[in-house]
Amino acid sequence: MGEWTRICDESLQFSAKAFKVGATKVAVFRTERGLYAIDDLCSHEEEANLSDGDVVVDEKGCGVYCPAHGSRFDLATGAVEGLPATEPVAAWKVKVEEGGIWLAPAGAGT
Repeated sequence: MGEWTRICDESLQFSAKAFKVGATKVAVFRTERGLYAIDDLCSHEEEANLSDGDVVVDEKGCGVYCPAHGSRFDLATGAVEGLPATEPVAAWKVKVEEGGIWLAPAGAGT
């Protein structure tokens, strides 16, 4: 899956929301610094949806805390910034085009 997928209209109001892209649940976050997307399932507790976590914007950047055990994930890269998780989650490319929000895997073309 290397293609861009339109997930919703740009006008849809949300701060954090999960969308299905193929078989993958992706959490999309709208922050004061822009739109970010990472895999929705926590790498430590796969029953925990990161889209339900608390989003923070601070000197470290933009992050989300897993609602199950509190691990923090960087919204731009998916990197783990706090235990107990040790594995990152996948980050996704996000663009706004033609009135919609579009996602593509991080390795996809422009």
